[in-house]
Amino acid sequence: MDSAFLMPTRADGEGVLPQRSATDGQPLKYADPAVLAITDFTREHPITVDEERQIDAALEDMIRFGVRALLVLRERRIVGLITSYDIQGERPLQFLQNSTYDHHRDIRVGHVMTPWEELPALDWEGMQTARAGDLLETLRHAGLTHLLVIERTTSRKTVVRALVSRARLERQLHALAPAAAPFKARDAREPGSTEAIRR
Repeated sequence: MDSAFLMPTRADGEGVLPQRSATDGQPLKYADPAVLAITDFTREHPITVDEERQIDAALEDMIRFGVRALLVLRERRIVGLITSYDIQGERPLQFLQNSTYDHHRDIRVGHVMTPWEELPALDWEGMQTARAGDLLETLRHAGLTHLLVIERTTSRKTVVRALVSRARLERQLHALAPAAAPFKARDAREPGSTEAIRR
């Protein structure tokens, strides 16, 4: 091998991370294990955002990384989840109407995220025997776009083990998924939105 190919060089321009493909995830059948349809944080680094970040900047982060949800941090602790639907939907307007803020540019992630204590979640133990089809039906039944997968530890801490994205799962199942009624994202804080979810 020509050693010239390994010669160090200087990076030009702005340094950015590669954009993730919207087709991430292997094709799945309904009967395949549900664990194949999740973003497992023991294998993939979670994409996070500070609760004080402006919401349009957070949306730009989602576009850049090819995701539709970000875990929200405060001093390295998870305090919530924000999705593109939260930012592009009614929550910002509702926040402005019920606050002393006047401008959209003043809205922060923490103002419109779903707080940690209200996040729907599935137990990691239950995921071991679930099928991909079960996971999709749970999301459909609850009207949710995302679900956390949590793992309990002996120290009574709750580890966020993974994230489930309905959009990604539907892409993985693509033509194999049966036709369903048009999907309307439901606010995770609405009563009844987690009736099919194990906490």
